[in-house]
Order: sequence, then C-alpha cells, then structure tokens
Amino acid sequence: MNLKKLSHLVFALTMVAIGIMGLASGGFGPIWGGVPKTLPDRQLLAYGCTFISLACGAGLLADRTAAPAALVLSAFLIVWTVLFKVGFIIKNPLVEVVYQSCGENLVLIAGAWILFFSLANEKNRGWAKLAGPSGRRIAYVIYALALIAFGFSHFAYLNLTVPLVPGWLPQPLFWAYFTGSIYIATGFLIVSGLAIRLGAVISAVQIALITVLVWGPFVLKGPLGFESLGEPVVSWALTAAAFVVAESLRGQPWFHRFHGRTVQKGAAVESAL
Repeated sequence: MNLKKLSHLVFALTMVAIGIMGLASGGFGPIWGGVPKTLPDRQLLAYGCTFISLACGAGLLADRTAAPAALVLSAFLIVWTVLFKVGFIIKNPLVEVVYQSCGENLVLIAGAWILFFSLANEKNRGWAKLAGPSGRRIAYVIYALALIAFGFSHFAYLNLTVPLVPGWLPQPLFWAYFTGSIYIATGFLIVSGLAIRLGAVISAVQIALITVLVWGPFVLKGPLGFESLGEPVVSWALTAAAFVVAESLRGQPWFHRFHGRTVQKGAAVESAL
C-alpha cells in the first residue's frame, strides 16, 4: 500500500472512530465543537453528526462510495464551519483563538475536498467537473490559512503553548516560537503558490510530531474520559487530513507555482500544477 492510499485509509478510519466516540458518549464527537448549548434540538444534531462521521467514514473505505462520501463530508464540514465557527470570528474578530478553532475545521475540509478531487478523477470521472483545478486551488488556500492561524495562535497563547512542549526538550519557549513560525512559513508557501508541496509536507510532518510528542504521552497516561480525549483526537484528525493534502501532491516538484490548467487525455481530465 502506497502512502497516498494509506493517508486515505487513515482519514476514513479516523472519521469512523469519531463516529463511534459520538455513539459511546451520546453527544458530539471531538471535531463537532462550537454548538451553543441553548440550540433547539441540540441532541438531534449530535446524532446527525455521529451518523455523518460513521456513514462518510465507512463510505470512504469502499471504492464505489468513496467519492460521494468525500463530497458529502466536505459539504457537511463547510456548512458546520459557517454555522458554528464563522459566527465567533464575526463577534470576536480580534480574539485569535476563534481563528484557530475555525482553522481546525478548515484543515478537515481541505482534506476531505482534496480526497474527493483525487477520487473523482481516478474512479468517478463523470464527477471531475465538481472538483476542477480552481476548486482544488481553493482547498490548498484554506489549508494554508488554517496553518497561518495555528502559527499566530502559538504566539498569542505562549502561556498555553509552552507547557505543552515535552519536558525533555530544552528551551521550551524556543520550540513554541519555532513551531509557530513553521506554521506561518508553510502557510505562506502554500497560499502564495511558490512551493505548495514543500509547505504541505513540512506542515503535515509538524502536525504529526505534535500529535505524537505532545498528545501521545498524555493519552498513554490514561485512563481518559471522552472530554479529555478531545484534543488528542482532534490533533490526530488534523494529522490524517494534513497527510491527505501532502500526498495529493506526490510527484509534483517541491518548488512550483499552481497554474490550475487542465489537460485532456481521452475522456479523462487531469489537473496540471
């Protein structure tokens, strides 16, 4: 199994696991945060999120249903972000944490949408027009904006970031600044189109390292309740989505601009970066 297929598999299984957590807790899975407690039929919405997580995750595991599952998941995540994340930015435009929270959803949207793009071209070519080059470019841009939000969050909340640095690493303040700078730099590389693959790979590796080094020991200390598992599971989901983004660029030059051209090859439509 190559890394591209592995990233697809891990992303799918992650969504299934989040759905199972929703079933077990009877509430919202870790990625479905931000719903006001006063919202009518809140519990019904929680069941809906659990169903989407399970159905789309399972759908991604089968060749025939993978593309529509990725499309439905993308659409649901977009609607969710608009309804329950963007509002906080409008109300508190100068509070950085709302951008970080929205950024988490943007990473998942980018992963699901790029996965749909790949599947639409490989297995469901009639759907390829829904995921044209401009749509793919937008997916990379929103992923990049999420990275920039993560980076600024590291700087804005040093009092929360520094304690998360593993104790065996010297100069925790340096690592807080360093990882924040990497997020911003890789986001710029992607959003500018100067080095999309380089930025995507470096950011995916950093997210994975943070998941393993910061949240891994936290989980191993266990036992943990569903609420305590929220941050580690979200970090894992971000890792899975980030590697979907990075692997979608496999075979592309490390330094290149996104041109968004299409090349016709018989009935197939391929994106040229």
